[in-house]
Amino acid sequence: MDTLDPQESRNQTPDPTGRGEPSRPFDAWHYRDDVELAGADLAGYKVETTDGHIGKVDEASYEVNAAWVVVETGPWIFHKKVLIPAGTINHVDRQERKVYVDRTKEQIKAAPEFDPATYTDPTYRDKLAGYYRDTYSSPDAPLP
Repeated sequence: MDTLDPQESRNQTPDPTGRGEPSRPFDAWHYRDDVELAGADLAGYKVETTDGHIGKVDEASYEVNAAWVVVETGPWIFHKKVLIPAGTINHVDRQERKVYVDRTKEQIKAAPEFDPATYTDPTYRDKLAGYYRDTYSSPDAPLP
């Protein structure tokens, strides 16, 4: 899998799968057009970053303009939950029951903390979307 290029346009989603150009500008809260969900329930799927396994999907949202997965992480973040916007998911393998995200473990660890009381709040969602959008282009963002 290719690594993210910090020089990429901040509004375009790099394609680490090598399948071609992104289908649209990065949108944190929409599943990508080429991610085939077809009614899959992602709860229980393993989650893979660009540099390894991080945990499993605890719950998922498929709402328009509000799609995300909550991941129960492994011991690398003390079994905390993290909210990952759907726009970072670049592949779902239904046979292997795995979700692939185009971020590193460190980028996810450095994301705004998940708070189950406020994760649906627009202010929190804006902050989280900004963080993930900026990890495509910020020279200070943790990269592989």
